[in-house]
Amino acid sequence: MSSEQTKQDLSSSYFKDLLPYAETKHVTEEFVGQVTKKLIDFLEQSNDRSNKVCEFHPPEELKKKLDLSLHDKPESLDTLLSHVDSILKYAVKTGHPRYFNQLWAGVDLSALMGEWITATTNTNMFTYEIAPVYIVMEQTVLEKMRQIVGFENGDGLMYPGGSISNIQAMALARYKFCPDFKEKGIFGTKPLISFTSEEAHYSLTKAGALLGLGMDNVVKVSTDAKGKMMPSDLRKKIKEHLAKGNQPFFVTATAATTVGGAYDPFHEISAICKEYNLWMHIDSCWGGGCLMSPKHKHLMDGCHKADSIAWNPHKLMNCLLQCSVLLVKENGLLEACNSTRASYLFQKDKKLYDVAWDTGDKTFQCGRHNDILKLWLMWKAKGSNGIAEQVDIAFSNSLYLSEQVKKRDNFELLREPEGTNVCFQYIPPRIAAMPDSPEKFEQLYKVPPEIKKRITLDGTLYVGYQPLKEHGNFFRMINVAPHVTHKDMDFVLDEIERCGKDL
Repeated sequence: MSSEQTKQDLSSSYFKDLLPYAETKHVTEEFVGQVTKKLIDFLEQSNDRSNKVCEFHPPEELKKKLDLSLHDKPESLDTLLSHVDSILKYAVKTGHPRYFNQLWAGVDLSALMGEWITATTNTNMFTYEIAPVYIVMEQTVLEKMRQIVGFENGDGLMYPGGSISNIQAMALARYKFCPDFKEKGIFGTKPLISFTSEEAHYSLTKAGALLGLGMDNVVKVSTDAKGKMMPSDLRKKIKEHLAKGNQPFFVTATAATTVGGAYDPFHEISAICKEYNLWMHIDSCWGGGCLMSPKHKHLMDGCHKADSIAWNPHKLMNCLLQCSVLLVKENGLLEACNSTRASYLFQKDKKLYDVAWDTGDKTFQCGRHNDILKLWLMWKAKGSNGIAEQVDIAFSNSLYLSEQVKKRDNFELLREPEGTNVCFQYIPPRIAAMPDSPEKFEQLYKVPPEIKKRITLDGTLYVGYQPLKEHGNFFRMINVAPHVTHKDMDFVLDEIERCGKDL
């Protein structure tokens, strides 16, 4: 059958003309081929700096531009292709070299191929018998990551995002300190107290709520001028809660705080945890990728002393979303904490293989997505040296940007960057001319939201802003994607100034 005839068929073909319903594959080949072509075009457009990062519309307006309705009768394959066009037209191009909005960016093609294979093979990760390749692959990669961290033995799993990895770490510590909690719950226990820095990720507070500790019992430890947790304040607050009869049990140190990019002093925090017999967790979801770089891995010095480490390869390592790992020093603890021994799924009398390879009872999830293939394939494609190179590029771009901020009039660097976060303020000439006063700062803190609005609607740039401690709103630039250059850093500052000089 000719290609032209097949294309014509799509307007009168429906889902039952595709595999596995159809006896022939020509319609499937054409449909998948056309979707693939559209995705490749999208990737090409995403890497063209002359294209918009996004054609942004408010929700009510966007709903009018998309046909989101669901009907009783099926729509043709040709109509589905038109929906694909609409989706890609209005989607944010997170692979665009001017996308700096979050702690992840870019689209790695080797990881993308892994994700396509993952979706095509469509399996779960709870038993070896249904995911043999991926279970073995996951354990191999986790062992490699434990070696990089400095854990001699241990365990680990992949989780759906860093928040869940952090929550699981706190649950492990709770089980370690209160094994009866698993069966009997919170009743009759002392208040359990967790500690984390005031600049740590909000998932630690959420963990307190979800695990029954209460958010008030997730104690915030002061940070210094660089954004690092202050060991002296940690010790002080541990003593205060011990004096109240509470049970301190868990400390989270952070490797690259979400806003400021600070790395906490792991050696000092570890010494305090050892003194008071507390679990030490490191949230390195954002900054852990620096371990791949011989030039920057010193930022993680002392991480081997932790009891658990969360690490998101979808961030600084530039793997695709979502890809999050929890590494645990003590082997067997994941299963002891989470296992309920569901006999209908985790049969212990299987004859095919050693059931120790069934990972499902080691997590509080049942269904678990295959997040390992994209990471493994990317690592294979680049090697550790290639990943190190792209980490170094991110650091180089951030250092260059911070130096340019210091050189330009009307820009102010709020902190010297330790990681790849660059926090700075743009001060329009009119506001710069005002004397320091509450009114001046009130107006200044309105500048980032307005500039953000303008550049987003123009589609030229995606960049985030937020307040932190004594500072009102300022810009937080994130560098991750390896195809970003120093010229893009210049563009960021030029564009912010262009959109804000009249404010």
